[in-house]
Amino acid sequence: AVDGREVGYTLHRSPVYRGTETDPKLRTNQMEMSSVKTVLIFVGLLLAYDTVGEPASLCQIQGNPEFPVLSKDGDVMIGGAFSIHSKITQPSVFFTERPTAYKCTSINLREFRFAQTMIFAIEEINKKKDLLPNISIGYRIYDNCASTLSSMRAVMALMNGDELTLGNSCSGQSAVHAIIGESESSSTIVLSRTAGPFQIPVISHSATCECLSNRKEYPSFFRTIVSDLYQSQALAQLVKRFGWNWVGTVNSDNDYGNNGMAIFLSAAQEEGVCVEYTEKFDRAEPEKLLKVIEVIKKSTAQVIVGFLSHVEMNNLLEQLSLHNITGRQFIGVEAWITADSLVTPTSFSVLGGALGFAVQKANISGLEDFLVRDFWETEFLSNETNTERVLKTCKENPDLVQLKGHNYDLEKLRYPTNIYKAIYAVAHSLHSILKCSEGQGCNKALEVKPWEVVEALKHVNFTIKNGERVWFDHTGAALNRYELVNWQRGSDGSVQFKPVGYYDASLPSDQRFTLNTEAIIWPGGGKELPVSVCSESCHPGTHKVLQKGKHVCCFDCIPCPVGEFSNTTDSNDCKKCPEAFWSNQNRDACVPKNIEFLSFTEVMGKILVIFTMFGLLLTLIAATLFLINKDTPLVKANNSELSFLLLFSLSLCFLCSLTFIGKPTEWSCMLRHTAFGITFVLCISCILGKTIVVLMAFKATLPGSNVMKWFGPAQQRLTVLFFTFIQVIICILWLTINPPFPYKNMKYYMEKIILECALGSPVGFWAVLGYIGLLALLCFVLAFLARKLPDSFNEAKHITFSMLIFCAVWLTFIPAYVSSPGKFTVAVEIFAILASSYGILFCIFAPKCFFLVLKPELNTKKHLLGKTQA
Repeated sequence: AVDGREVGYTLHRSPVYRGTETDPKLRTNQMEMSSVKTVLIFVGLLLAYDTVGEPASLCQIQGNPEFPVLSKDGDVMIGGAFSIHSKITQPSVFFTERPTAYKCTSINLREFRFAQTMIFAIEEINKKKDLLPNISIGYRIYDNCASTLSSMRAVMALMNGDELTLGNSCSGQSAVHAIIGESESSSTIVLSRTAGPFQIPVISHSATCECLSNRKEYPSFFRTIVSDLYQSQALAQLVKRFGWNWVGTVNSDNDYGNNGMAIFLSAAQEEGVCVEYTEKFDRAEPEKLLKVIEVIKKSTAQVIVGFLSHVEMNNLLEQLSLHNITGRQFIGVEAWITADSLVTPTSFSVLGGALGFAVQKANISGLEDFLVRDFWETEFLSNETNTERVLKTCKENPDLVQLKGHNYDLEKLRYPTNIYKAIYAVAHSLHSILKCSEGQGCNKALEVKPWEVVEALKHVNFTIKNGERVWFDHTGAALNRYELVNWQRGSDGSVQFKPVGYYDASLPSDQRFTLNTEAIIWPGGGKELPVSVCSESCHPGTHKVLQKGKHVCCFDCIPCPVGEFSNTTDSNDCKKCPEAFWSNQNRDACVPKNIEFLSFTEVMGKILVIFTMFGLLLTLIAATLFLINKDTPLVKANNSELSFLLLFSLSLCFLCSLTFIGKPTEWSCMLRHTAFGITFVLCISCILGKTIVVLMAFKATLPGSNVMKWFGPAQQRLTVLFFTFIQVIICILWLTINPPFPYKNMKYYMEKIILECALGSPVGFWAVLGYIGLLALLCFVLAFLARKLPDSFNEAKHITFSMLIFCAVWLTFIPAYVSSPGKFTVAVEIFAILASSYGILFCIFAPKCFFLVLKPELNTKKHLLGKTQA
């Protein structure tokens, strides 16, 4: 078939393929099969003509021609295809007789307004002097009855015209130079695929399927609306913006619904939105629709994204109302969100609060008057030249005449602007092709080829009278912005599509959305945002753990472990706190760890200070008593010089325990261990000196012994000094090589920091302690040997007991010191210092103080000597 004229009315007898993006091979094969069938039918017709004796050169249409619903002749012709009726009754096919004509019912006022707007724009251009000044535009508008089968018949009629015979050649000019339509993507695909091979431009005002952006498959397709690519992405962003991560989806089982939903699902996945179910149905499949209803009934998702044409949405709405399924939040698309056909007495209970994207409403001056009054006067009253055609139109479409005077829908019209742009785009293209000028007019001698119009459309750039600029991008689409509308009930009880935001696809991605959430009315008429989640959000302090075998939006909230935190909602995991920090009780933040050390303000510190001061007080009392009674026999007999030195060292021992209390610093750490080591060595050295004096004294009583001259007061002082000096040397080496230092111990306790004095060199510490232990052991052995020497006040027994206590305390100190945690380590060391100091004080000085205070009569030389002689 050269241009489709002869085979046009044979094609409609063949099954019409409804394209799908999911199986391109099948689509290609079916299209090829259709082409082969067409050629075979064409050849068969030619053979039939020859057989019956008809002239082979005569081109003749088989069957009855298809006549437009509305038409007007002109120098150039523009075709239109709209779903003026929304239901079609297919005739029965018996293959024994010619099928009867199909019948269209259920007038669609919105689509009829589209046809009226097309006529308005054409009439307005015909009156202009600056656009196609001496060229008149005619039109041929067909009704496809919302059927792809009827769309095929319409496009064939638009290309062929309605002449019964053409002459001796079946090759010729198309009846129209451009086609406006259709409203639905599936019908537009049929229109574009059929007209495409003949390079006849098709400009849709409403077909948004992203598949139509493919310039290889649809090279002559244009549209004055933005692609579903942006709308689907905007839907996903809208759902995410309101925090709905658990939604259900329903789409039309056609190119429009399948392609749009595929883009939405991909965008939703990127936005982190989970889809509980994805269902689809066709307007001719009621059983699938019932399945969709059952799925919606059982679902937990409160938000439904409906990527449906208005016909499928109307069918779904009827079933939802019938099954009383209300309270769901619907998210709609431009195809149905502002469709007047959905506004019924029961629809608001289902769709109240619905949100969706719609074509932005724009006012065109003069359009409303034309739709209500001028159109009827132009088409049905004053058209005297086409009286027969008008009468035929009125007879075949009596329901159209009933729409005369209707004006209640004018405020809700949105798409007429897109049709207005499409007509003007064609007019500007023709203006360029015909080389029109305002002074000389257009060159009528030039023959306009459809492909020339296609090329001219690619370069149009003009502004319509409301100030909006029109041009087509590389995909053939005009950039546009969507209006976000909300189904609300007005004060008079009517359903209103109230704008609550915008989505501008021409802006950067982060600036496309403008939303006024305060103006939104949600399902049920409330202001509270609906919740649609599989699992409630995990609060800070918890993290998500996915439920096995379910969507990523279905999870359990598990509290963060100790020492970890999460400060965001729906955190996937918890973060560890820095080393010096710890998670708070709610696990939503890290707080500095408590620093623990033995302080003067706590109870334990106060008790130890009290015992220290009490020990110091007792030592001073003993020293005072000895000082008062220094000339008495008892004090003289016990080596008063070493006794005073011992009491002084005991005072230092008590005082050095205070260096272990308080916050460790660099100086306090060095002081506490060295002071402890030196004072205790001084103390033990004094006791050792006293022990040696006792032994030497009794050795001196033996005949011929002069040992005391070798261990007099000077030697005693040197002995104490010598033993103490060794400890001083050990401490100096320790402090020089590797001294103690403040250390934050974070390993023993996870939740707090132990501020302690690290030993620096453990060898130094144990050398200091070992040296003290060695002197104590030596002192204990010597005192033990002298315990039975005769003396009324023999100190050897007292020294033995004191050293026994001292060694016992420090032997038990070692395991207690190693095993005690934190500040208790310091407390154990202080306890050992105080216990050993008290032991020495009580064992050595308590008996003497007893006699000095309570038995002063026994503090005489006679008593001491008498006791000795006895």
